[in-house]
Amino acid sequence: MLPATHALLSRWTPASQTTRGVAFAFSGQECGIVIGILVAGVLSDHGFAGGWPSVFYVFGTVGCVWCAAWFLLCYSSPSTHPRISKAEREYLEAVVRTVERSKTPWRKIFTSAPLLACCVAKFAHDWGYHTFLAGLPLFYFDVLGFSMTTNGLLASLPFLASCIMMVVTGQLCDWLRAPGRLSTTAVRKIFVSFGLVIPSVLFILSGFLSCSRVPVVLTMITAVGCSAFSWTCVIVNSLDLSATHAATLLGITNTAGTLTSIAAPHVIGAFTYASPTRAQWQKVFYVTVAVEWFGTAVYLLFGSGEPQDWENEAKSVQ
Repeated sequence: MLPATHALLSRWTPASQTTRGVAFAFSGQECGIVIGILVAGVLSDHGFAGGWPSVFYVFGTVGCVWCAAWFLLCYSSPSTHPRISKAEREYLEAVVRTVERSKTPWRKIFTSAPLLACCVAKFAHDWGYHTFLAGLPLFYFDVLGFSMTTNGLLASLPFLASCIMMVVTGQLCDWLRAPGRLSTTAVRKIFVSFGLVIPSVLFILSGFLSCSRVPVVLTMITAVGCSAFSWTCVIVNSLDLSATHAATLLGITNTAGTLTSIAAPHVIGAFTYASPTRAQWQKVFYVTVAVEWFGTAVYLLFGSGEPQDWENEAKSVQ
């Protein structure tokens, strides 16, 4: 789904608005997590079919309804959409550079330092993200002692903050990239630094707040909200490097990031399974900090927001 989304956005979004377009679209993921955590907690306690099975029935049905809407409403490009206005179609066709699909330069892609740096940054961002996603409900239960329903509510708030911040940072990022301000590369590096370093500092802080519920919850909300700064870089950077091959590049970077959904829960389990104490959770946070700082350093050294040479190999049809 994610590479397909980039393929569509490359045909529907002007280059000056890519960050806000991608951020707005992908904020739906955070919104879904908020609703999912809230509803899943309630259904697990009070749902039909024995509680937790109702979670699968409800969200499976929602997915089927969404698919029907998608097939009715989605079109590959402005020129093929039957319901947009003539003015909108003419504007998008004028400002969006469409290209004929060329042969994928695999060797150049896999030896591209900016793309590999984006993979590392995406891995670092997703490590923190999946540590929150998999570990936050456990942390709230093990260390703070919240009930399942309360846990669901409080664990959803950081992702609500991230949903809002993604839209805000998307607008801010494109404003900073406007002519006469900062280069795309400078903006991407600034946002990656903010989105990885600030949450990592808050991770460390949360480990020293003892069992004070309100400060810990507020710290976690702020940390996940700030991670949206790096999200508006690592998820959009594929479009910077090559609009032609954006779907392929996102598939590569997202594969690197998805590896963390395997690794991060194993790290959490290794440290907390036998002894889920605050001291053990601090070790989880230290590992996360190390990964995020490494990702920041690599992207600052090798990251880029400029189109790569192999992007120009595609033949323009405009």
